[in-house]
Amino acid sequence: MDLLDKYKKTWNNQPEEAHKLSKVEIYKMAHSKSTSIVKWIFIIGMLEFLTIIPFLFMETDTKHFEEMNILWLRKALDTISCAIVAFFVIKFYLNYKSISSLDNTKTLMDKIVKTRRTVRNYIFTGLSFFAIAILVMAFSSINNQFINETPIFKIGIIAIFIFIGAIFLGLFWLFYQLLYGILLKKLNKNYKELAKLDELN
Repeated sequence: MDLLDKYKKTWNNQPEEAHKLSKVEIYKMAHSKSTSIVKWIFIIGMLEFLTIIPFLFMETDTKHFEEMNILWLRKALDTISCAIVAFFVIKFYLNYKSISSLDNTKTLMDKIVKTRRTVRNYIFTGLSFFAIAILVMAFSSINNQFINETPIFKIGIIAIFIFIGAIFLGLFWLFYQLLYGILLKKLNKNYKELAKLDELN
């Protein structure tokens, strides 16, 4: 049982005149926890962005991509990926900065919903882009390196790309669930607490 739950349990055993003060304390606790969670979402997003950036400037072995004549495509996909993360990091920051100590219960609830929606959109966009990138790379490889191969061989190449892509998609989904899923659950719990307080107003 966390501190917010203890406040709630204690509140039910207090006399009526103390309820208003207790409700303010519970709101302050929920506000503080929500602000902290949104801040951590921004920090994790920023760390993810800083992790991706070096790959755009890192000197890697590009011979394989050059042979398939898709080096330009790989660089383009890397740049778009970085742009997507940068966009959502900015959104995370704006969500964090928008939370004010002057927010009433309803306003804070709306901002929690907005933050949860932003995170879910980020996860969906990231996974969707990765899936599209895998398919684009597969068809580009076929059109540039395997254009003279038999249809069955081409289907096999696409199947390999899809299989490998599915594995990475699963790993990325688990990664996002570990990083953001836990925070979203805590944020949702705060939302429910605030909803109960709002009903009592």
